[in-house]
Amino acid sequence: MNKIVDWIFTIPFLIGFGLTLVVFEPIARIARLFGLRPMEVTMGVMQRILLVVFRVGGTRLHVERSPQVLPRTAYIIVSNHQSLFDIPIFGGLLFSNYPKYISKRELGRWLPSVSFNLTHGGNAIIDRGDPVQARAAIRELGEAAQDRNVAVVIFPEGTRSRDGRLKSFRLGGLTELLEAAPLLPVVPTTIDGAWELLRYKLFPIPFGTKVKVRFSDPLPRQEDEDPTELLRQAHDIIQGTLLEWRTDD
Repeated sequence: MNKIVDWIFTIPFLIGFGLTLVVFEPIARIARLFGLRPMEVTMGVMQRILLVVFRVGGTRLHVERSPQVLPRTAYIIVSNHQSLFDIPIFGGLLFSNYPKYISKRELGRWLPSVSFNLTHGGNAIIDRGDPVQARAAIRELGEAAQDRNVAVVIFPEGTRSRDGRLKSFRLGGLTELLEAAPLLPVVPTTIDGAWELLRYKLFPIPFGTKVKVRFSDPLPRQEDEDPTELLRQAHDIIQGTLLEWRTDD
């Protein structure tokens, strides 16, 4: 019975999600002609709409945000990574922070709206086989984010956790960001439940999935900071949040 319900709501969800991406592709292209900010606003609107589309599939989004995480403010968002859906979720929740991402180049080729945003929206497209290019792209992103007062989202696990378990964090990309954007506070951010949306690789999407997001207090920056220690703090906060949520459930 549960699977039948899942399928009943999966079909309209996928249709709504796909149509939203397709419809906003030409809108984003037109907006980009007038500059980067009009395109960022357009993508923000699209991702807000996608948050509504998630409800069609029964997904419930529960958000906890530190009062110290302000709108229209630049941050380095350090988060665990559970699903491709993490991107529109963060994009919708951080609308006025205009979040940027570090993405492998394969995603910049074939997804309507998403690929155009990644390649033309001020994000960092990296070639994992070329570490020199990757470091340069991340550094350029960090400098631009600090200069333009926008946020950067980084997933230090490197790949998605397909079962929700937190992986170890990698230091490389974060080090480049910290050095390139020394004024941006680091916000440990936890997401949980998003992995369940892809448990069956979209077919179907479990109805009633609860996705939790917490933006914790920003970690202040210091001139003599140790990137390894900063990463450890973020990892411990995220791990502690996951443990808290799963114990409560």
